[in-house]
Amino acid sequence: MFDKIVIANRGEIALRILRACREMGIKTVAVHSTADRDLKHVRLADESVCIGPPPSAQSYLNVPALISAAEVTDAEAIHPGYGFLSENADFAERVEQSGFAFIGPRADTIRLMGDKVSAKDAMIQSGVPTVPGSGGALPDDPDECIRIGREVGYPVIIKAAGGGGGRGMRVVHSEAHLLNSISLTRAEAGSAFGNDVVYMEKYLENPRHVEIQVLSDTHGNAIYLGERDCSMQRRHQKVIEEAPAPGITEEQRRTIGERCARACQEIGYRGAGTFEFLYENGEFYFIEMNTRVQVEHPVTEMITGVDIVKEQILIAAGEPLSYRQEDITLRGHAVECRINAEDPNNFMPSPGTISQVHFAGGPGVRIDSHIYSGYKVPPYYDSMIGKLITWGEDRESALARMHTALSEMVIEGIKTNIPLHQELVRDTAFRAGGTNIHYLEKKLGL
Repeated sequence: MFDKIVIANRGEIALRILRACREMGIKTVAVHSTADRDLKHVRLADESVCIGPPPSAQSYLNVPALISAAEVTDAEAIHPGYGFLSENADFAERVEQSGFAFIGPRADTIRLMGDKVSAKDAMIQSGVPTVPGSGGALPDDPDECIRIGREVGYPVIIKAAGGGGGRGMRVVHSEAHLLNSISLTRAEAGSAFGNDVVYMEKYLENPRHVEIQVLSDTHGNAIYLGERDCSMQRRHQKVIEEAPAPGITEEQRRTIGERCARACQEIGYRGAGTFEFLYENGEFYFIEMNTRVQVEHPVTEMITGVDIVKEQILIAAGEPLSYRQEDITLRGHAVECRINAEDPNNFMPSPGTISQVHFAGGPGVRIDSHIYSGYKVPPYYDSMIGKLITWGEDRESALARMHTALSEMVIEGIKTNIPLHQELVRDTAFRAGGTNIHYLEKKLGL
């Protein structure tokens, strides 16, 4: 097992990793920008290293600085968390070339799954269901593109192979707009991602976002930990997540889960990962794989009892999985609300000093957050300042606990989106379960 790990991230996920390391008896090195010297995990870590000024490009995305931090502290591994460099294949490669363990998949796997065309091809070969589409990159021949569009059927969506986070995609409702949309998406993709390859898929009009959590080791073992519903989204950013997904049967869960686990074995996947699907009319359609720990991993931990971050570390150290598939049982229901430092009316970021914090408590309540009274939320990074998770024996009780927990949460000095969450957990359609990915934006009039 590793003696010391560099936590190459910030905020709540850095604190989450630190806690897992402490429980495992592993020393920690916190890296931080000059704006983050007062982060909770920086204060709690065994060592800390300043890696640059506030802008991410000069600190958390500064690969030489991160490698140097590992070198000067004699660390053995680097955990990238989520965001920043967590899905950067070049970073993973540099880490391992420098003699450190990367707590995540191998670089070639990240590249394979980071390109949506190659990822889709790999899933087709593994028997994972995919959205009907071009079956690969769109050709330069306009007539062939038109033929593919007619075959798939409108509306279609043009996607950048290297895109992500809701960027690099364009919905086309008629053939008249197809070629122009392909041209525009290609240009944008080349500029934003350095890769102008685009492909076409059928545009599903009322899908849900359902994802499968997997763990896979270097000994040929792979398991799935059930599914999460992440359909409550705004501009492709998740707002509320829950597990298990409402309305998914045990048979559906087993069928899609086994396919995902088998795909992990076939591509030689290592670590924690998430297969993201659009789900419509009882069918799953693969859209992408996230080759890292997810923001919403706590809801899966709450219903399975599996510590996903600890498993990531064990796998990276060469250990076999701690669980077999038959050990995994889903118990109860969990819901997560992402708490952001933002105006709940216009979603503008709200950095500043937190004058007072009171976290919710009670049975089945979990808070993953790095904030404290007197903490200054910087303006340079993502606005998420924590996650509120509740568990109950069933969905109704989990939502009831969430309603209570949100009413107890006090964060003063800045604006937060807690009022939005309070409104959503009372929303009739959400409480009924099964709202699609467009529901929140329609509700908000976006």
